[in-house]
Amino acid sequence: MNSIIPIKGAVVYSLTLDPTVWIFDDRRLDLTTYFVTERAADNSEEKYLADVGAHWSREIMEGAVFPPTLKTERKFDRKGMLTGTFGMALSPFLKNAEIKPEATQVVFQCADGDEYAFSIEEAGTMIFKFSHEGKPLSEDGPVHVLFNDGSNVDNPIKNVVAIRVQ
Repeated sequence: MNSIIPIKGAVVYSLTLDPTVWIFDDRRLDLTTYFVTERAADNSEEKYLADVGAHWSREIMEGAVFPPTLKTERKFDRKGMLTGTFGMALSPFLKNAEIKPEATQVVFQCADGDEYAFSIEEAGTMIFKFSHEGKPLSEDGPVHVLFNDGSNVDNPIKNVVAIRVQ
């Protein structure tokens, strides 16, 4: 089974996504808690400014911090990675592909020939589920498409082989 998913069509940059490496990505979402916890609206610019301000204040008060050493760097939760169910937001990939202004839809193409079309705004909120209980989605994957509200968790879009922007 091919695990590479191309993003093609009305984009400036055609991308290829490889869900097999997302387990190591810090942006991954823990789907066991994602749909049941309350999430605040994401305002990335405000968050960035607050983080930069906090960093600046800390450096003024404490001085510069040197790069992490093996003793201080963050450790991975191996057990969680081996048993967890994870997903990845689609929005960063659509942003990096730079959708052309004339595009209005994102179409998920499936291995069985089915196609599912959504507006660009809707697609930007979707999540790719790439592992279930620590295992890649090899039978009906490589990803399942989930709505951000979790309404299709029991019946996701499966067997996605390509993403076409039109």
